[in-house]
Amino acid sequence: MRPLSRRRTVVLPGLGSACPPGLGRDLFVSFFPVEQRRLGTSGLRVSRLALGTMSWGRDTDADEAGASLLAFLDAGGTLVDTADVYSGGEAERILGSLFDDVIPRGEVVVATKAGARRDDGPFGGGASRGALLAALDDSLDRLNTDYVDLWQLHEWDDDVPLEETLAAVDVALTTGRARYAGIANYAGWQVASAATRQSLTSLPLVSVQSEYSLLDRTVETEVLPAAEHHGLGLMPWGPLGRGVLTGKYREGVPADSRGASEHLAGYVNRHRTERTARIVQAVVTAAHGLGTSPLAVALAWVRDRPGVVAPVVGARDGAQLLGSLAAEDLVLPSAIRGALDDVSSPSGPSGSTVLDDEAEEPDLPPWE
Repeated sequence: MRPLSRRRTVVLPGLGSACPPGLGRDLFVSFFPVEQRRLGTSGLRVSRLALGTMSWGRDTDADEAGASLLAFLDAGGTLVDTADVYSGGEAERILGSLFDDVIPRGEVVVATKAGARRDDGPFGGGASRGALLAALDDSLDRLNTDYVDLWQLHEWDDDVPLEETLAAVDVALTTGRARYAGIANYAGWQVASAATRQSLTSLPLVSVQSEYSLLDRTVETEVLPAAEHHGLGLMPWGPLGRGVLTGKYREGVPADSRGASEHLAGYVNRHRTERTARIVQAVVTAAHGLGTSPLAVALAWVRDRPGVVAPVVGARDGAQLLGSLAAEDLVLPSAIRGALDDVSSPSGPSGSTVLDDEAEEPDLPPWE
């Protein structure tokens, strides 16, 4: 347990009804500062929790996003993950609007992604050299910056040779528009292929994003071993099982949840099965015994897995961010970790990161 003197106070503004009576609209909470980790074998240090922005510009307006980002930085967070397709680019635009006047650019490790757009233009979108470099320039404009700290290829493109895709990465790195590069939603053999080829031509890749949680551990089969072998740090998305591991779906679908959204219901319901119900119950039981929340237990489990650098956690508002920050000082006892390992043990290859007959494409969320 870290000494109390290391705590820092974070202001979570505008919680409204989520704030206890008598505290007004602003909630002052004491947290241990978020620890820092190296991203893979690179020299880049990032917070071991990343703030995701997929809801910005859709479920989260600019004021809520700004308040959450300030609280995240106050708690010691540095890594903010976005993408050119999140809310049609609005997430990047909101983040960029906060720089300089509200937040110094140098305090944020900006990670964005490109390569998931498809169009009928001459470059065809996707991971072609022209489409990627155009997307990067557009991202820089929206982000109000002349560089991104981490530029990630959002998904594998079967229609474009890998050499062409990595040529765009080389240009981004050598021109300074990106400081580091990574990949996302690649299968294990794709991780190995991209990392091997990139290491021969330019600065090596430093990270990979894949879905990883107690409900989906398929990265452990191929993706994680490939990432560790090539020195890539894993940034898990969906560490809370698309919200299911918080326990909020145990008695049905809350009206204000993603599961009730026409836009995201299918994305969430994939993780609402008999098997996942048993895992959620184990998480809830562990949380009760530890005097903490199911969210904290689920997040601490994935955060401290071998090879993991920073889980990406989205927060629609300050109340949701509060739960993620509260997990910072939680270290799961070995007995509880072992029990969670057992109940969530994969029964076989399936899901978004192992390509099999039933899942040839990663099961990615609808971004726009």
